[in-house]
Amino acid sequence: MLGALWDKRALLVSGKGGVGKTTLSAALAVAAARAGRPVLLVELAPDEGGPSPLGALVGAKDAGPRVTEVRPGLHFVRLAASEGHRHFLQDTLPLRWLADAALRSRALRRFLEAGPALREMGLLYQMLALVRRTRPDGRFMYPLCIIDLPATGHALAIAALPRRVLTIMPGGPIGRTVREGLDLLQDPARTAVLLTSLPEPLPVSEALALAGELERLELPLAAAILNRMPEDPFTPESRVALQRLLAAHGPHQGIRALDRLERARASHARLAAGVQAPLLTLPELPVTGPELVERLAEAFTPPEAGVLAREALP
Repeated sequence: MLGALWDKRALLVSGKGGVGKTTLSAALAVAAARAGRPVLLVELAPDEGGPSPLGALVGAKDAGPRVTEVRPGLHFVRLAASEGHRHFLQDTLPLRWLADAALRSRALRRFLEAGPALREMGLLYQMLALVRRTRPDGRFMYPLCIIDLPATGHALAIAALPRRVLTIMPGGPIGRTVREGLDLLQDPARTAVLLTSLPEPLPVSEALALAGELERLELPLAAAILNRMPEDPFTPESRVALQRLLAAHGPHQGIRALDRLERARASHARLAAGVQAPLLTLPELPVTGPELVERLAEAFTPPEAGVLAREALP
């Protein structure tokens, strides 16, 4: 399973807020780098300003639109619509200085920042520019890009953007770029979506609804991940004995923990039945922040880590 993920060009980590999506993105990137797969960790945030939660988890000192190396094999970037607009103008205008001059126009910058679709176009264009980037020998600079998607509504808006734009501008430089983005997002050979949830009824309901939206947009769901799964110490036999004990002697001090285990088991079964993809679980660990990232990365690091993976050619 993990070997197949490392062979993708783009991993899109999606899910509702608060389910550990950003921590999971960081852990996957650390694991890929440990396995010898050069990786670019991408934060796709609707707000370009402010602190970067994802950058802090991997120790990125510069959380901006320029790619920075945070450890061997692992680079980080925070996408910015303005940077995507710059790339687009440089690619479409005959001279680079014309693009720079255009972006110095306050009226043009206001126009590009005003419409949500134009902001999303900028983010998509910068992402494509990074995915396309190659070394002098023709190999991809970043064979694997792991993208931490923002809140669900904004992420789906970006995913739905190519279809909307193509109905209006099927040709020209914008149409070609959007079609390239759509081809990448919908190609299961190059892209995989990881859907993150928690073992609780409401997050699972939200994850199932999101899985339906991903299917509608034809985005390839590769796996669902149930995060912070509590450890269940009971065998089926001991669980039956415990239920008899509780029935005979009434509520116990640990009844809340037992109820949480039951909810987790039921949530796992419900998510497994509701998504047409493998379901993985991650343990609940007593650490947070960068330490949690490193611990979770161990769960994703294959035994042959350290052996360089093959690098993709365009």
